[in-house]
Amino acid sequence: MTIGIIVGIIFLAIVGAGIATAVLFWKKRNRTVKWVGIGVSAAFAILFLMIPFSFHTVNPGEIAVVKHLGKATAVRTSGTYFDFWITDQYETYDAKVQNLEVRANTYSKDAQTMDIAMTVQFQIKSESGIAIAERYGSINALTKRLESVAVEKAKATLSSYSAMEIIEKRSSISPQVETVIKEAVDESFYVNIEKVVLTNIDFSDAFEQTVEDKMIAEQEKLKAEYEKETAIIKAEQELEVAKLQANARIEAARGDSEARLLAAQAEANAIQAKSIEVARALGFTIRETEVTDEENQVSVKYEIDFAGKTTEEIGVIVDYLKYAEYLQSWDGKLPEVVVTDGNASILLPGYGSENGG
Repeated sequence: MTIGIIVGIIFLAIVGAGIATAVLFWKKRNRTVKWVGIGVSAAFAILFLMIPFSFHTVNPGEIAVVKHLGKATAVRTSGTYFDFWITDQYETYDAKVQNLEVRANTYSKDAQTMDIAMTVQFQIKSESGIAIAERYGSINALTKRLESVAVEKAKATLSSYSAMEIIEKRSSISPQVETVIKEAVDESFYVNIEKVVLTNIDFSDAFEQTVEDKMIAEQEKLKAEYEKETAIIKAEQELEVAKLQANARIEAARGDSEARLLAAQAEANAIQAKSIEVARALGFTIRETEVTDEENQVSVKYEIDFAGKTTEEIGVIVDYLKYAEYLQSWDGKLPEVVVTDGNASILLPGYGSENGG
């Protein structure tokens, strides 16, 4: 169109010059020159009307369908062309990737209403400009047809899911919508679908409040479960600590008991040994015999001969032995003291004959 304007300006200048020449010679009464000037001006005026307006420019990213007397005959891509403007009209189409914003109201499988918004990116096939013009008449008509198909397929896809499923699986539902729309837009649309994206899904306020309440309840439940688990873990830890403390006290008590028992046994052994010493001092006869038990532990067995002794002398030794028996009762066993046929036998584990004096 720029070239047409420049050419038009040149023609206007020539026409103006011709008219000025005609006027000048008219004043000089030169009829021949006058008519020549008028004729030249008229010719240039006609050319001005025909030539400049017949230059057409198609910008990059566009195509132009040339309609000759109303019939689509050619497709022009970017560049400058000369087509007589009276018989040939240019209809320009955007050949770049276009965004079609689609909005619709639909229902989920469980009859929840929702407002959806999606973006359909498409690009017309440049070589199909004539077919688009003949089938749809204009890009606007084609765009409306695309929108109709997109809404129909999106509704069909979403209606197969419940509202909660749509919320939970939205990221996977959007690709499904894209797939069904691409399959529905066949060769008869003369476009390439680049991308379909569900940009928004709005449910009713009542349903969204229900979902929010449910999420809060689930969060509270999770919180309660977490607190319960924490309390259980804490209780188990405290129980374990209590067990360890109890075991420690038991071990301490057992140690104290064993210590007392060992002390009592040691005292009993000492008293038994003392009784042997007393018996010797009173003139009792003491017989010593080494004894080996099942564990190969060697002990000394003492026997006191009571023959020929008075009751008082025997009573002293018996009192010692009774006290030793009392101390030995710590472990529930009687001392190894046997009195038969006037003889008393005492077994002192680990007590050697050197202690017997």
